[in-house]
Amino acid sequence: MTLGEKVKQLGNHANGVSRVGLPSYEWWSEALHGVSNQGPGVQFTQEIPSATNFPTVILMVASFNQSLWKTIGQAVSTEARAMHNQGHGGLTYWSPTMNVVRDPRWGRITETPGEDPFLVGTYAVNYVRGLQDIEEEEEEEEESNKPPNYYYKDLNSRPLKVSACCKHYTAYDVDNWNGVQRYSYNAKVSQQDIVETFNRPFEMCIRDGDVSSIMCSYNSVNGIPTCADPKLLKETIRDEWGLHGYIVSDCDSIQTMVANHKFLGDGYEDASAQAMRAGMDLNCGDSYTNYMENATLSGKVKEGDIDKALNNLYVVLMRLGFFDGSSPSLRSIGPESVCSDEHIELSAEAAREGIVLLKNDNNTLPLDHNKFKNIAVIGPHANATTTMIGTYVGIPCKITSPLDGLSEFAASLTYAKGCDGVQCKNDSLIFPAMEAAKNADATIIIVGLDTSIEQEGLDRIDLNLPGYQEQLIKQVSDVSKGPVILMVMSAGGVDISFAKTDSKIPAILWAGYPGEEGGRAIADVVFGKYNPGGKLPITWYTNDYITKLPMTSMPLRPVDELGYPGRTYKFFNGSTVYPFGYGLSYTQFNYKIVRAHRSVNVKLNKYQHCRRLDYLDDAGRPLCESVLVDDLDCSTTEYEYELEVEVQNVGTMDGDDVLILYSVPPAGIVGTHSKQVIGFQRVFVPAGESKNLKFTFNACKSLFLVEKNSYKLLPSGAHTILIGNESTSLPLQVDFTVTAVEESKND
Repeated sequence: MTLGEKVKQLGNHANGVSRVGLPSYEWWSEALHGVSNQGPGVQFTQEIPSATNFPTVILMVASFNQSLWKTIGQAVSTEARAMHNQGHGGLTYWSPTMNVVRDPRWGRITETPGEDPFLVGTYAVNYVRGLQDIEEEEEEEEESNKPPNYYYKDLNSRPLKVSACCKHYTAYDVDNWNGVQRYSYNAKVSQQDIVETFNRPFEMCIRDGDVSSIMCSYNSVNGIPTCADPKLLKETIRDEWGLHGYIVSDCDSIQTMVANHKFLGDGYEDASAQAMRAGMDLNCGDSYTNYMENATLSGKVKEGDIDKALNNLYVVLMRLGFFDGSSPSLRSIGPESVCSDEHIELSAEAAREGIVLLKNDNNTLPLDHNKFKNIAVIGPHANATTTMIGTYVGIPCKITSPLDGLSEFAASLTYAKGCDGVQCKNDSLIFPAMEAAKNADATIIIVGLDTSIEQEGLDRIDLNLPGYQEQLIKQVSDVSKGPVILMVMSAGGVDISFAKTDSKIPAILWAGYPGEEGGRAIADVVFGKYNPGGKLPITWYTNDYITKLPMTSMPLRPVDELGYPGRTYKFFNGSTVYPFGYGLSYTQFNYKIVRAHRSVNVKLNKYQHCRRLDYLDDAGRPLCESVLVDDLDCSTTEYEYELEVEVQNVGTMDGDDVLILYSVPPAGIVGTHSKQVIGFQRVFVPAGESKNLKFTFNACKSLFLVEKNSYKLLPSGAHTILIGNESTSLPLQVDFTVTAVEESKND
């Protein structure tokens, strides 16, 4: 290709070059929680008019079910392949969103996997593997769930079902708050927070998921736009983490560099050259295609850099079979695979597994449909349809509203809106809702938020229910004849402290935005066809949290001199409405440690140096306080420890339990996290029975901390493993011993 032909392939719409037989290609497609037509790469037609819409990511993650996440990714990629085979869809999908939720006001929480970096990364790895892996090729192997390099030593040759993209890299979590726009925001972030929180999921996505694309974000990090920072792109993503794929801009990040960041006073040619030299291969937009030729001719970028970028792009297309055809199993996927009964049921199951039971006084739930025959269903989301499917959506196969789902159980159902929309700007509809509740055997109030409150480009101004929703809840519950069940649809947490402490509201559920089958899932949970087991993937703060610090304060740790509290469960020690990991069940679970290692003994050679840590009390310092993780051979079994936990269902109803394990660092270390998630499993346990869950951990990955200079250290001393609801814990001692190493001698 000529230089002019090459640069025309560097935008999301690659022109192709008919002269050399290169077809055009549209890179931009979306599949956040189902195939979406938000990007130009997908078109719904009469042949395939819709695609399965799964619950939004924040609710899917509340299931804490890794196999579910991968299965959903497989279903989405199957539907994407079906659309591609009919000529209506691309093969490169810019999903998943995997930014850590740092602040409860962020508008894009609906797209994200929560506030814990390990949880976020684990979700991304499983969803990416579901999208990219070709299942039958792995089934030929005797062992499953192995990393991609187990099957292919050269990952550039590994075939892909579709290509995934982990976004938005990095420290991106301010969209539009008090006039601060994501297009010009400069995130001032410590390297400690970069390593510990913001970058950790992206590293997992590349190293463990072998994602084939990373998207750099709109914002700057410490004064440099992410898409123009060679340290973030070339040095970290590609050289350190080993990306096998391409780096793409958010749309159009180069324009924001010029018009909003005004980075270095660059015009479009210079900004395009900066991004290319930093390692950004593809520009969503037309800055590369319009300005890169002149930038090259004027010596601002080398043509060899363009060749490298095209190589990264074309290798991904080759792995997808775009040029020479895919495997017969992929080519045979047809329209019958889209909106299949299996996928629709999977959407319902994902919603059921994600729904979180927040309160259930006196075992109010589940409702017995034989006893509670006349049900009042009240609230702005009682008949929700498009609200349930969230953002980044296509056309759902169908939508089952809460009213639709509940009507399958209730002999008589009375509906009252209570509010004219989620903003609930007046109280004119509250009285009819009260009248409905007075005559009902039970009342279900469904309230919450929607995309007019939280979405891309729109951060929240507070954590309260909008308008008169709180008044609606209070007045209806005051006059209700039967028990009141409050259900909240939202992505971010909501301050419902008033309902949590109100004895007239004995039951509360959170349903996120539950997707096209959300109404069916809600009804199954309310009437006990399904026992909820979801856990909150974010902390629900009280509304006064937002008065304590601006959204633009980036540190995760408390800023004592400014009076700012910490962020996320790892660093915030104030009161909450509901904590991270909280969720009840209709049954009760107990935990018993069956088998566990209680110590990790690491032998150091004389070239592995002990490092000091900041301690509150010098008297509590170990002889060797910590060792740099990079100095350890963490791949050996020396660093492994195992734990086996018996999960006992001591209640009267079958159900799922989510067992979350945390590590707590040794006492007295200054400035570290209070605890961190190190593993989790979801398990079904029949009433009166028990099941054993086995965990194998690596001390380097599960017990490390990141000190203020951003070094990952493994501390010695008495760590603690917290199990589940923290009623059970296990001490774990880490000791270092120095062994002599004989020096080689010259002859």
